[in-house]
Amino acid sequence: MKQASSPLRRGWTTGSCATAAAKAAWAALHGRGFPDPVTITLPGGQTPGFALADHGQTDTGAWAAVIKDAGDDPDVTHGALIRADLAPLPPGSGIVFRAGEGVGHVTRPGLPLPPGEPAINPVPRRMIDAALRDITPQGADVAVTLSIPGGEALARRTLNARLGVIGGLSILGTTGIVVPFSCSAWIDSIHRGIDVARATGLEHVVASTGNVSERAAQALLGVPETALIEMGDFAGGVLKYLRAHPVARLTIAGGPAKMAKLAQGRLDLHSRRGSVDSAALGTLARESGLPQPRCAAIAAAVTVAEALLAAGDGARTLCDAIAREARTQASVVLGPATDVEVLIFDRAGILIGRSSP
Repeated sequence: MKQASSPLRRGWTTGSCATAAAKAAWAALHGRGFPDPVTITLPGGQTPGFALADHGQTDTGAWAAVIKDAGDDPDVTHGALIRADLAPLPPGSGIVFRAGEGVGHVTRPGLPLPPGEPAINPVPRRMIDAALRDITPQGADVAVTLSIPGGEALARRTLNARLGVIGGLSILGTTGIVVPFSCSAWIDSIHRGIDVARATGLEHVVASTGNVSERAAQALLGVPETALIEMGDFAGGVLKYLRAHPVARLTIAGGPAKMAKLAQGRLDLHSRRGSVDSAALGTLARESGLPQPRCAAIAAAVTVAEALLAAGDGARTLCDAIAREARTQASVVLGPATDVEVLIFDRAGILIGRSSP
């Protein structure tokens, strides 16, 4: 069993695995056999080697496959087979990227690729081009078809469909390396969701901490699916990106504990980042006119749930105050271009706090 103090092991992106598989197949097509392991160069200059899981040649080309190793990150594609089929094209064709089984297509504007393109992101495309030039410095005229068997089922556990990537997974990666629990992929999906909303002309987006608050906010506000941003604990990822890429209106929706953290100026709402300041909740309660004995009980509470119980029939008053303060803190980060509202829902999806009347 891994010791708690052991350093977390890094892994490789789908883009790195696809690059390794493509390079191995291209080497075989040029009489060099299938290198195993096959070495590639990452954008940061590192040169890792990848073992081939399988390979072969056909009448039209060659193919190779690599097993995705995400290290200690809980990545949905960990253990997936990433396959590259290469078929030479006439001179002057360049590299043509195609989506095979389990790799999706882009269907909405706002992503790094235009609608209709296979969901093979720009950095992996450049990595593959560079890897093939290691074999043929003059460049390559070849169709590169990337596949992830079972990828369409795996994609249902991601935000791809909401972002407009249909039919499978995306080939991703900017550094080629997966950093365990860095959550960079989640924050990137937040940014892409905002990009899609803006590109489709939406002026109102709804960022929620979880499924209950998201569905409750959608039902209350009547916004389309493309307006929904699943931000999780990453309020800062939403607010900072919207400051640079504003929309007219933002609604933030979540439970009372996470909204209390936002009200106290925290942009990472995860429990590991610290607990809610109960004394500050007591001050909010006092400023909202709750009786002093209740304010004292709120200030002494260990959890937000306990604080709401202590507030009694003043719980709605306290939640409204939390929402207003969370709105104030969010506005500081957002700047003046975006108007923001905060909604607080309980575990049943019932509205228990709102920053506006």
